[in-house]
Amino acid sequence: MPQNYVPIFLFLAVVGVLIPLTLLITKLIRTQSPNRTKLMPYECGIDPYDSARGRYTVRYYIIAILFVVFDVETIFLFPWAVKFRALGVFGLIEMLVFLAILIVGYLWIWKKGALEWV
Repeated sequence: MPQNYVPIFLFLAVVGVLIPLTLLITKLIRTQSPNRTKLMPYECGIDPYDSARGRYTVRYYIIAILFVVFDVETIFLFPWAVKFRALGVFGLIEMLVFLAILIVGYLWIWKKGALEWV
């Protein structure tokens, strides 16, 4: 039984050696001449006029979270579509209930104004 883990330990050993080795090689090869121009943030050729660490409004994060939630929920449609014939009418009803809950949630956040940018 322990012989089954030999490839895993061998892989971990190789990774444990390669990661520090590549980091050391890149540190030795790269140029070491930082200056003010190189350390400036690059913004499409335009000189930055403000700090790159600006604040975002809470609405930005709410939109991002809502996008992730609805995106993940729609991913559940793909396995259902693959097994549509095998699930039959019961699967269709389950998916209609799922989509109804999804649409009600979407309409609720739309009515609350969570999708407004300004």
